Amino acid sequence: MNEVKTPKKPLIYYYVIVLLVLMLFNWLVSPALFSPKIEEVDYGVFLSMAEDKNLSEVQVTDTEIVFADNGQPPKFYKTGRMNDIFLVDRLWDAGITEFGSPIVEQMSPFLSAILSWVIPLVIFIVAGQLLSRYMMKKMGGIGGMGNAMSFGKSNAKVYVPSKEGIRFSDVAGEDEAKELLTEIVDYLHNPQRYAEIGATIPKGALLVGPPGTGKTLLARAVAGEAHVPFFSISGSEFVEMFVGMGAAKVRDLFKQANEKAPCIVFIDEIDTIGKKRDGAGAIGGNDEREQTLNQLLTEMDGFDAKKGVIILAATNRPESLDPALLRPGRFDRRIPVELPDLAGREAILKVHAKKVKISDDVDFSAIAKAAAGASGAELANMVNEAALRAVRSGRKVVTQADLEESVEVVIAGYQKKNKILTDHEKMVVAYHETGHALVAALQTASAPVTKITIIPRTSGALGYTMQVEQNDHNLMTKEELENKIATYTGGRVAEDLIFHSITTGAANDIEQATKLARAMVTRFGMSDDFGMVALETVGNQYLGGDTSLACSPETATEIDKKVIHVVKTQYAKAEALLKSHMKELNALSQYLYSKETITGEEFMGILSQMEQKQDEAGEKKEEKEEP
Repeated sequence: MNEVKTPKKPLIYYYVIVLLVLMLFNWLVSPALFSPKIEEVDYGVFLSMAEDKNLSEVQVTDTEIVFADNGQPPKFYKTGRMNDIFLVDRLWDAGITEFGSPIVEQMSPFLSAILSWVIPLVIFIVAGQLLSRYMMKKMGGIGGMGNAMSFGKSNAKVYVPSKEGIRFSDVAGEDEAKELLTEIVDYLHNPQRYAEIGATIPKGALLVGPPGTGKTLLARAVAGEAHVPFFSISGSEFVEMFVGMGAAKVRDLFKQANEKAPCIVFIDEIDTIGKKRDGAGAIGGNDEREQTLNQLLTEMDGFDAKKGVIILAATNRPESLDPALLRPGRFDRRIPVELPDLAGREAILKVHAKKVKISDDVDFSAIAKAAAGASGAELANMVNEAALRAVRSGRKVVTQADLEESVEVVIAGYQKKNKILTDHEKMVVAYHETGHALVAALQTASAPVTKITIIPRTSGALGYTMQVEQNDHNLMTKEELENKIATYTGGRVAEDLIFHSITTGAANDIEQATKLARAMVTRFGMSDDFGMVALETVGNQYLGGDTSLACSPETATEIDKKVIHVVKTQYAKAEALLKSHMKELNALSQYLYSKETITGEEFMGILSQMEQKQDEAGEKKEEKEEP
């Protein structure tokens, strides 16, 4: 889609206009236009013309004499006044009887005031308006004043259809959402098919999902497929400092949409103006926001869907929207745009990889597995980070190593090269990360370890252990969750076993283990004491998933006890596992200390060799013990 933009003239354009107008004004009010030309001559010329009686009019002042001859039209002259005692006699002899009045007509006071005050004032007002409009457009308004001075204009970006526009093929990983939106496209192409059977297309469709999943991209793809104009505006652009301005912008937006029907109107972040009304009005609430919402509800009721005006909106906070906005007849269809699955992540990576030069041996499936839980925007960022890394390395194509490193950059940040650890700290981190990996590997139903590193990252991590599921994991059993908690505690257990002291390095592990244990008790019904009772509610599933307890203080105390018990139990399990594999823990930690980064294959290879040697040693011991 190509955005339709009003051509902006440079600032010098307006300065030139003002300069030309001022020059024209100066020429118009010049005395040369309103007074005849006066030639300055010698006093002798005046005496000669007086003797010849060639004077028609004379004006005598204290400093000069202005006179005209008898020609048609007369010519005007002036000369300095001399100390001539016979001046009056000369004028009488020449037939001049009046010589005190002006002989050149002066401009009227009214016209002089208009030219001197009114016209310059008008010029400066017009020039000021032009400059202020230009500056408001250029700067987008200062503190919101740019929008306030637009007097109810919606300022929606308008995109017209183009052959190079976004299509559904450019959006990967959201097959269900595309399928639901395809019906809207078909209606805009063939409205008669629906009219024949009496069906009406939904007036509005609400795209709901986490940030970065491609809600805006999907809306533009719908317009690109339908080949219709596309209006795009953010919900925050409706919120103004003056009461009534937001409602006026809503009216203007729908007026433009009706004029360009069939078209698509897309309102991004609609929760800005669509929040639930609390009835507080101007006291304790935002009355302007409520007026804007009321106007939006009215406009959605008022326009005719048969004209082909489709309203699309996007939000990642659907629970905060007003129920009146979500009822049938307004936003009839709710389309989830969730995080992509494994196949979706691979498809998204391939779409973005078309824009860069990729090596032929790149395995997108492996990258998609490593990027579990990533959104479409994060996957696009991974491809771009890989391309930047290839450039820094002096290569012309992106390799598998570039993509693998870019996944770590997005997840854990860049390698922090100026973060220097002491030998002791480095050894502690090596045992900590090996503890995580070893506990994970010794348990069943745990995701395989793919990488262990003790290189500090800009996210604050001094090291990390990466586990990658081989397939999408949508359901987790109680045992799997307990194994994850045990894996989280493995780092602290290793520190305590080897160094007999604990450090601050387990802060994030403690947080994750506690959060998971609390969810098991309060939300997943995995506690024998509470059973299938919801004791906690999720406030926003798409923005962090903040939770709040829905129980009495006494029950909350019991919940805390259960959470502590779950974590302690898994800590003890991890401790038992590591105590029984101290040789493996020491060998793998020393190897990680020397290498700093090892792959999952190296880790499992060393672990398998050691277990095989122990098995062989055990068999030999049994043979010796036989009679």
